[in-house]
Amino acid sequence: MNTRYGWVVVGAGALISCVAMGSAFSLAIFLQPISVDTGWSRGGVSSAATLLFIVMGFSAFGWGWLSDRWGVRPVIVAGTVLLGIGLVATSRAPDLLQFQLLFGILIGTAGGAFYAPLMTVAAAWFERHRSLAVALISAGTGMAPLLVAPIVRSLITSYDWRTAMLMLGIGSTVVVVPAALLIRKPPPALPPQGMPAHRGGATSSQPPMTAAQAFRTSAFVAIALTHFCCCAAHSGPIFHMVTYAIGCGIAPMAAVSVFGVAGLSGLGGRIVFGLSSDRFGAKPVLVIGLLIQAIAAGTYIFVSQLGEFYALAVVFALAYGGVMPLYATLVREYFGLRIMGTVFGAVSAVANFGMALGPVAGGWAFDTFGGYGWLYIGSFGIGLGAVAVALTFKPAPRHAPLAVQPA
Repeated sequence: MNTRYGWVVVGAGALISCVAMGSAFSLAIFLQPISVDTGWSRGGVSSAATLLFIVMGFSAFGWGWLSDRWGVRPVIVAGTVLLGIGLVATSRAPDLLQFQLLFGILIGTAGGAFYAPLMTVAAAWFERHRSLAVALISAGTGMAPLLVAPIVRSLITSYDWRTAMLMLGIGSTVVVVPAALLIRKPPPALPPQGMPAHRGGATSSQPPMTAAQAFRTSAFVAIALTHFCCCAAHSGPIFHMVTYAIGCGIAPMAAVSVFGVAGLSGLGGRIVFGLSSDRFGAKPVLVIGLLIQAIAAGTYIFVSQLGEFYALAVVFALAYGGVMPLYATLVREYFGLRIMGTVFGAVSAVANFGMALGPVAGGWAFDTFGGYGWLYIGSFGIGLGAVAVALTFKPAPRHAPLAVQPA
Protein backbone atom coordinates (compact mmCIF):
# COMPACT_ATOMS: atom_id res chain seq x y z
CA MET A 1 0.00 0.00 0.00
CA ASN A 2 1.41 3.43 -0.95
CA THR A 3 0.19 6.97 -0.51
CA ARG A 4 -1.83 6.84 -3.73
CA TYR A 5 -4.37 4.75 -1.86
CA GLY A 6 -5.08 7.88 0.11
CA TRP A 7 -7.20 9.12 -2.79
CA VAL A 8 -9.30 5.94 -2.52
CA VAL A 9 -9.81 6.79 1.14
CA VAL A 10 -10.80 10.32 0.15
CA GLY A 11 -13.30 9.01 -2.40
CA ALA A 12 -14.85 6.59 0.06
CA GLY A 13 -14.93 9.30 2.71
CA ALA A 14 -16.69 11.70 0.34
CA LEU A 15 -19.37 9.08 -0.40
CA ILE A 16 -19.81 8.33 3.31
CA SER A 17 -20.11 11.99 4.25
CA CYS A 18 -22.60 12.57 1.41
CA VAL A 19 -24.97 9.73 2.29
CA ALA A 20 -24.55 9.66 6.07
CA MET A 21 -24.52 13.40 6.74
CA GLY A 22 -27.13 14.00 4.05
CA SER A 23 -29.41 11.52 5.83
CA ALA A 24 -28.73 13.04 9.24
CA PHE A 25 -29.46 16.56 7.95
CA SER A 26 -32.50 15.54 5.90
CA LEU A 27 -34.97 17.06 8.37
CA ALA A 28 -34.85 20.28 6.33
CA ILE A 29 -36.64 18.39 3.54
CA PHE A 30 -39.03 16.63 5.90
CA LEU A 31 -39.93 19.79 7.85
CA GLN A 32 -42.85 21.08 5.80
CA PRO A 33 -44.45 17.67 5.01
CA ILE A 34 -44.23 16.59 8.66
CA SER A 35 -45.77 19.83 9.89
CA VAL A 36 -48.65 19.61 7.39
CA ASP A 37 -49.32 15.91 8.00
CA THR A 38 -49.17 15.93 11.80
CA GLY A 39 -50.11 19.48 12.73
CA TRP A 40 -46.91 19.83 14.75
CA SER A 41 -45.52 23.38 14.72
CA ARG A 42 -42.46 24.20 12.68
CA GLY A 43 -40.73 25.30 15.84
CA GLY A 44 -41.49 21.94 17.43
CA VAL A 45 -40.23 19.93 14.47
CA SER A 46 -37.19 22.19 14.11
CA SER A 47 -36.35 21.56 17.77
CA ALA A 48 -35.48 18.00 16.78
CA ALA A 49 -32.67 19.40 14.65
CA THR A 50 -31.50 21.58 17.53
CA LEU A 51 -31.35 18.55 19.81
CA LEU A 52 -29.57 16.63 17.04
CA PHE A 53 -26.79 19.22 16.82
CA ILE A 54 -26.40 19.41 20.59
CA VAL A 55 -26.10 15.64 20.90
CA MET A 56 -23.87 15.53 17.82
CA GLY A 57 -21.60 18.01 19.54
CA PHE A 58 -21.02 15.75 22.52
CA SER A 59 -20.81 12.62 20.39
CA ALA A 60 -18.30 14.21 17.97
CA PHE A 61 -15.83 14.59 20.81
CA GLY A 62 -16.39 10.98 21.92
CA TRP A 63 -16.15 9.54 18.41
CA GLY A 64 -13.02 11.61 17.74
CA TRP A 65 -11.39 10.25 20.89
CA LEU A 66 -12.34 6.70 19.90
CA SER A 67 -10.97 7.16 16.37
CA ASP A 68 -7.56 8.05 17.84
CA ARG A 69 -7.61 4.75 19.73
CA TRP A 70 -9.65 2.29 17.66
CA GLY A 71 -9.17 3.71 14.20
CA VAL A 72 -11.68 5.36 11.86
CA ARG A 73 -13.22 2.28 10.21
CA PRO A 74 -14.94 0.74 13.28
CA VAL A 75 -16.17 4.19 14.29
CA ILE A 76 -17.78 4.75 10.87
CA VAL A 77 -19.44 1.31 10.86
CA ALA A 78 -20.85 1.77 14.37
CA GLY A 79 -22.15 5.23 13.53
CA THR A 80 -23.78 3.99 10.33
CA VAL A 81 -25.68 1.21 12.08
CA LEU A 82 -26.91 3.65 14.72
CA LEU A 83 -27.93 6.14 12.01
CA GLY A 84 -30.05 3.52 10.25
CA ILE A 85 -31.71 2.47 13.50
CA GLY A 86 -32.42 6.11 14.36
CA LEU A 87 -34.09 6.92 11.04
CA VAL A 88 -36.22 3.77 11.09
CA ALA A 89 -37.30 4.37 14.69
CA THR A 90 -38.07 8.06 14.08
CA SER A 91 -40.27 7.19 11.11
CA ARG A 92 -42.60 5.35 13.51
CA ALA A 93 -42.78 8.12 16.17
CA PRO A 94 -46.42 8.60 17.24
CA ASP A 95 -46.09 12.07 18.78
CA LEU A 96 -43.87 15.15 18.67
CA LEU A 97 -41.93 14.44 21.87
CA GLN A 98 -40.93 10.95 20.78
CA PHE A 99 -40.06 12.29 17.34
CA GLN A 100 -37.78 14.91 18.86
CA LEU A 101 -36.06 12.46 21.21
CA LEU A 102 -35.58 9.68 18.66
CA PHE A 103 -34.33 11.96 15.91
CA GLY A 104 -32.27 14.21 18.15
CA ILE A 105 -30.61 11.58 20.35
CA LEU A 106 -30.17 8.54 18.10
CA ILE A 107 -29.34 10.33 14.87
CA GLY A 108 -27.39 13.02 16.71
CA THR A 109 -25.22 10.41 18.40
CA ALA A 110 -24.63 8.70 15.05
CA GLY A 111 -23.90 11.95 13.21
CA GLY A 112 -20.81 12.71 15.26
CA ALA A 113 -19.12 9.54 13.99
CA PHE A 114 -18.47 10.79 10.47
CA TYR A 115 -17.15 14.31 10.00
CA ALA A 116 -14.24 14.58 12.46
CA PRO A 117 -12.90 11.01 12.01
CA LEU A 118 -13.04 11.24 8.20
CA MET A 119 -11.31 14.62 8.15
CA THR A 120 -8.65 13.24 10.50
CA VAL A 121 -7.86 10.22 8.33
CA ALA A 122 -7.69 12.42 5.21
CA ALA A 123 -5.20 14.72 6.92
CA ALA A 124 -3.18 11.67 8.01
CA TRP A 125 -2.74 10.44 4.44
CA PHE A 126 -1.49 13.70 2.91
CA GLU A 127 1.09 16.37 3.50
CA ARG A 128 1.43 18.28 0.24
CA HIS A 129 -2.26 18.23 -0.72
CA ARG A 130 -3.74 18.10 2.77
CA SER A 131 -6.19 20.99 2.38
CA LEU A 132 -7.47 19.60 -0.90
CA ALA A 133 -7.92 16.13 0.62
CA VAL A 134 -9.98 17.36 3.57
CA ALA A 135 -11.90 19.67 1.23
CA LEU A 136 -12.93 16.71 -0.91
CA ILE A 137 -14.09 14.78 2.16
CA SER A 138 -16.14 17.80 3.17
CA ALA A 139 -17.38 18.10 -0.41
CA GLY A 140 -19.28 14.88 0.13
CA THR A 141 -21.51 16.74 2.57
CA GLY A 142 -21.95 19.43 -0.05
CA MET A 143 -23.15 16.81 -2.53
CA ALA A 144 -25.96 15.73 -0.21
CA PRO A 145 -28.38 18.46 -1.38
CA LEU A 146 -27.77 17.33 -4.96
CA LEU A 147 -28.16 13.60 -4.35
CA VAL A 148 -29.92 12.85 -1.06
CA ALA A 149 -32.36 15.78 -0.93
CA PRO A 150 -34.06 15.12 -4.32
CA ILE A 151 -34.34 11.41 -3.50
CA VAL A 152 -35.97 12.20 -0.16
CA ARG A 153 -38.36 14.70 -1.79
CA SER A 154 -39.32 12.15 -4.46
CA LEU A 155 -39.97 9.47 -1.85
CA ILE A 156 -42.16 11.85 0.13
CA THR A 157 -44.13 12.73 -3.01
CA SER A 158 -44.51 9.08 -4.03
CA TYR A 159 -45.36 7.73 -0.58
CA ASP A 160 -45.39 9.83 2.60
CA TRP A 161 -42.80 11.22 5.00
CA ARG A 162 -42.83 8.17 7.28
CA THR A 163 -42.19 5.71 4.46
CA ALA A 164 -39.56 8.01 2.99
CA MET A 165 -37.67 8.20 6.30
CA LEU A 166 -37.90 4.43 6.77
CA MET A 167 -36.46 3.82 3.30
CA LEU A 168 -33.75 6.42 3.90
CA GLY A 169 -32.63 4.62 7.05
CA ILE A 170 -32.34 1.27 5.28
CA GLY A 171 -30.75 2.69 2.14
CA SER A 172 -28.10 4.74 3.96
CA THR A 173 -26.94 1.68 5.90
CA VAL A 174 -26.68 -0.45 2.76
CA VAL A 175 -24.57 2.19 0.97
CA VAL A 176 -22.29 3.42 3.75
CA VAL A 177 -21.15 0.18 5.41
CA PRO A 178 -19.38 -1.19 2.27
CA ALA A 179 -17.76 2.21 1.66
CA ALA A 180 -16.48 2.22 5.25
CA LEU A 181 -14.58 -1.00 4.58
CA LEU A 182 -12.40 0.92 2.09
CA ILE A 183 -11.10 3.19 4.84
CA ARG A 184 -7.58 2.09 5.78
CA LYS A 185 -4.84 3.41 7.99
CA PRO A 186 -1.91 5.16 6.28
CA PRO A 187 1.57 3.64 6.14
CA PRO A 188 3.23 3.40 9.60
CA ALA A 189 5.05 6.68 9.05
CA LEU A 190 4.35 9.36 6.49
CA PRO A 191 7.06 12.05 6.83
CA PRO A 192 6.24 15.38 5.19
CA GLN A 193 7.97 15.75 1.85
CA GLY A 194 11.21 17.66 2.17
CA MET A 195 10.70 18.51 5.86
CA PRO A 196 13.87 18.28 7.95
CA ALA A 197 13.94 16.64 11.33
CA HIS A 198 14.18 20.01 13.07
CA ARG A 199 11.93 22.95 12.26
CA GLY A 200 11.36 26.12 14.18
CA GLY A 201 13.35 24.83 17.13
CA ALA A 202 11.00 21.85 17.67
CA THR A 203 12.52 18.39 17.77
CA SER A 204 11.12 14.91 17.87
CA SER A 205 12.75 14.45 21.29
CA GLN A 206 10.37 16.98 22.83
CA PRO A 207 7.38 15.48 24.64
CA PRO A 208 4.29 15.73 22.43
CA MET A 209 1.39 17.94 23.44
CA THR A 210 -1.52 16.13 25.05
CA ALA A 211 -5.15 16.81 24.22
CA ALA A 212 -5.70 18.27 27.69
CA GLN A 213 -2.88 20.75 27.08
CA ALA A 214 -4.24 21.60 23.64
CA PHE A 215 -7.65 22.46 25.08
CA ARG A 216 -6.00 25.13 27.29
CA THR A 217 -4.28 26.94 24.43
CA SER A 218 -5.50 30.21 22.93
CA ALA A 219 -5.29 28.60 19.48
CA PHE A 220 -7.87 25.97 20.39
CA VAL A 221 -10.20 28.57 21.90
CA ALA A 222 -9.92 30.81 18.83
CA ILE A 223 -10.50 27.98 16.33
CA ALA A 224 -13.42 26.54 18.30
CA LEU A 225 -15.08 29.93 18.84
CA THR A 226 -14.73 30.87 15.18
CA HIS A 227 -16.22 27.54 14.12
CA PHE A 228 -19.08 28.05 16.60
CA CYS A 229 -19.95 31.50 15.24
CA CYS A 230 -19.52 30.34 11.65
CA CYS A 231 -21.98 27.46 12.11
CA ALA A 232 -24.42 29.56 14.13
CA ALA A 233 -24.46 32.06 11.26
CA HIS A 234 -25.22 29.63 8.45
CA SER A 235 -27.23 26.85 10.11
CA GLY A 236 -30.53 28.74 10.26
CA PRO A 237 -30.52 29.97 6.65
CA ILE A 238 -29.50 26.51 5.42
CA PHE A 239 -32.07 24.59 7.46
CA HIS A 240 -34.97 26.90 6.57
CA MET A 241 -33.89 27.52 2.96
CA VAL A 242 -36.45 25.18 1.39
CA THR A 243 -39.29 26.14 3.73
CA TYR A 244 -38.63 29.86 3.23
CA ALA A 245 -38.66 29.43 -0.55
CA ILE A 246 -41.97 27.52 -0.39
CA GLY A 247 -43.39 30.31 1.77
CA CYS A 248 -42.46 32.80 -0.95
CA GLY A 249 -44.71 30.92 -3.37
CA ILE A 250 -42.11 28.67 -5.00
CA ALA A 251 -43.19 25.11 -5.83
CA PRO A 252 -41.80 22.45 -3.42
CA MET A 253 -39.64 20.65 -5.99
CA ALA A 254 -38.28 23.97 -7.27
CA ALA A 255 -37.50 24.95 -3.69
CA VAL A 256 -35.58 21.69 -3.24
CA SER A 257 -33.69 22.51 -6.44
CA VAL A 258 -32.46 25.70 -4.74
CA PHE A 259 -31.08 23.45 -2.02
CA GLY A 260 -29.43 21.38 -4.75
CA VAL A 261 -27.85 24.46 -6.35
CA ALA A 262 -26.47 25.37 -2.93
CA GLY A 263 -25.00 21.89 -2.63
CA LEU A 264 -23.29 22.16 -6.02
CA SER A 265 -21.91 25.57 -5.20
CA GLY A 266 -20.74 24.35 -1.80
CA LEU A 267 -18.92 21.51 -3.53
CA GLY A 268 -17.11 23.99 -5.75
CA GLY A 269 -16.37 26.20 -2.76
CA ARG A 270 -14.71 23.36 -0.88
CA ILE A 271 -12.41 22.61 -3.79
CA VAL A 272 -11.58 26.24 -4.60
CA PHE A 273 -10.99 27.18 -0.96
CA GLY A 274 -9.00 23.99 -0.38
CA LEU A 275 -6.66 24.73 -3.29
CA SER A 276 -6.39 28.37 -2.22
CA SER A 277 -5.56 27.32 1.34
CA ASP A 278 -2.75 25.06 0.10
CA ARG A 279 -1.30 28.05 -1.73
CA PHE A 280 -2.04 31.10 0.44
CA GLY A 281 -2.61 29.59 3.89
CA ALA A 282 -5.79 28.71 5.78
CA LYS A 283 -6.24 31.91 7.80
CA PRO A 284 -6.60 34.54 5.01
CA VAL A 285 -8.83 32.25 2.96
CA LEU A 286 -10.98 31.56 6.04
CA VAL A 287 -11.41 35.27 6.84
CA ILE A 288 -12.50 36.09 3.28
CA GLY A 289 -14.95 33.20 3.23
CA LEU A 290 -16.47 34.14 6.58
CA LEU A 291 -17.02 37.73 5.44
CA ILE A 292 -18.80 36.61 2.27
CA GLN A 293 -20.91 34.19 4.32
CA ALA A 294 -22.05 36.93 6.72
CA ILE A 295 -23.08 39.28 3.92
CA ALA A 296 -24.91 36.52 2.04
CA ALA A 297 -26.83 35.41 5.15
CA GLY A 298 -28.09 38.95 5.71
CA THR A 299 -29.08 39.28 2.05
CA TYR A 300 -31.71 36.52 2.37
CA ILE A 301 -34.09 39.06 3.89
CA PHE A 302 -34.35 40.77 0.49
CA VAL A 303 -35.00 37.78 -1.82
CA SER A 304 -38.35 36.29 -2.85
CA GLN A 305 -38.09 35.15 -6.49
CA LEU A 306 -36.72 31.82 -7.73
CA GLY A 307 -33.89 33.43 -9.70
CA GLU A 308 -32.85 35.45 -6.66
CA PHE A 309 -32.82 32.31 -4.52
CA TYR A 310 -30.59 30.56 -7.06
CA ALA A 311 -28.12 33.45 -7.25
CA LEU A 312 -27.87 33.89 -3.49
CA ALA A 313 -27.60 30.13 -2.91
CA VAL A 314 -24.53 30.06 -5.16
CA VAL A 315 -22.73 32.82 -3.24
CA PHE A 316 -23.81 31.70 0.22
CA ALA A 317 -22.93 28.04 -0.31
CA LEU A 318 -19.63 28.91 -1.99
CA ALA A 319 -18.66 30.66 1.23
CA TYR A 320 -19.98 28.34 3.92
CA GLY A 321 -18.98 25.25 1.98
CA GLY A 322 -15.51 26.60 1.34
CA VAL A 323 -14.65 27.49 4.92
CA MET A 324 -15.78 24.27 6.57
CA PRO A 325 -12.75 22.06 5.74
CA LEU A 326 -10.30 24.82 6.70
CA TYR A 327 -10.86 24.19 10.41
CA ALA A 328 -9.43 20.69 10.06
CA THR A 329 -6.40 22.14 8.29
CA LEU A 330 -5.90 24.64 11.11
CA VAL A 331 -6.17 21.95 13.79
CA ARG A 332 -3.61 19.83 11.92
CA GLU A 333 -1.24 22.81 11.61
CA TYR A 334 -1.49 23.83 15.26
CA PHE A 335 -1.64 20.46 17.01
CA GLY A 336 -0.30 17.78 14.65
CA LEU A 337 -1.70 14.36 13.81
CA ARG A 338 -1.20 12.46 17.06
CA ILE A 339 -4.13 14.10 18.86
CA MET A 340 -5.97 15.50 15.85
CA GLY A 341 -8.97 13.18 16.17
CA THR A 342 -9.59 14.23 19.77
CA VAL A 343 -8.90 17.93 19.24
CA PHE A 344 -10.87 18.25 16.02
CA GLY A 345 -13.66 16.24 17.61
CA ALA A 346 -13.78 18.85 20.38
CA VAL A 347 -13.75 21.70 17.84
CA SER A 348 -16.57 19.98 15.95
CA ALA A 349 -18.48 19.58 19.20
CA VAL A 350 -18.37 23.33 19.83
CA ALA A 351 -19.33 23.96 16.19
CA ASN A 352 -22.36 21.69 16.50
CA PHE A 353 -23.59 23.73 19.44
CA GLY A 354 -23.54 26.67 17.03
CA MET A 355 -25.40 24.60 14.43
CA ALA A 356 -28.03 23.87 17.07
CA LEU A 357 -29.02 27.54 17.30
CA GLY A 358 -30.13 28.08 13.71
CA PRO A 359 -33.02 25.62 13.30
CA VAL A 360 -34.77 26.52 16.55
CA ALA A 361 -34.10 30.24 16.06
CA GLY A 362 -35.64 30.12 12.61
CA GLY A 363 -38.63 28.12 13.83
CA TRP A 364 -39.14 30.54 16.73
CA ALA A 365 -38.85 33.57 14.42
CA PHE A 366 -41.43 32.16 12.02
CA ASP A 367 -43.89 31.11 14.75
CA THR A 368 -43.51 34.47 16.55
CA PHE A 369 -43.27 37.00 13.73
CA GLY A 370 -44.70 35.08 10.78
CA GLY A 371 -41.44 35.25 8.82
CA TYR A 372 -37.70 34.68 8.89
CA GLY A 373 -36.45 38.29 8.84
CA TRP A 374 -34.94 38.30 12.32
CA LEU A 375 -33.21 35.00 11.62
CA TYR A 376 -31.25 36.55 8.76
CA ILE A 377 -30.42 39.70 10.70
CA GLY A 378 -29.06 37.60 13.56
CA SER A 379 -27.11 35.39 11.17
CA PHE A 380 -25.46 38.44 9.66
CA GLY A 381 -24.37 39.73 13.07
CA ILE A 382 -23.00 36.39 14.26
CA GLY A 383 -21.22 35.96 10.93
CA LEU A 384 -19.37 39.22 11.45
CA GLY A 385 -18.42 37.95 14.92
CA ALA A 386 -16.80 34.91 13.31
CA VAL A 387 -14.73 37.22 11.10
CA ALA A 388 -13.57 39.22 14.13
CA VAL A 389 -12.43 36.12 16.03
CA ALA A 390 -10.67 34.64 12.97
CA LEU A 391 -8.59 37.79 12.65
CA THR A 392 -7.04 37.05 16.06
CA PHE A 393 -5.38 33.79 14.91
CA LYS A 394 -1.64 33.74 15.50
CA PRO A 395 0.75 32.02 13.07
CA ALA A 396 0.68 28.23 13.44
CA PRO A 397 3.78 26.63 15.02
CA ARG A 398 6.04 24.45 12.93
CA HIS A 399 5.82 20.85 14.13
CA ALA A 400 8.38 18.13 13.96
CA PRO A 401 7.23 15.08 11.95
CA LEU A 402 4.84 12.91 13.91
CA ALA A 403 4.09 9.23 13.50
CA VAL A 404 0.74 8.62 11.85
CA GLN A 405 -1.77 7.00 14.16
CA PRO A 406 -4.10 4.11 13.21
CA ALA A 407 -6.97 4.97 10.93
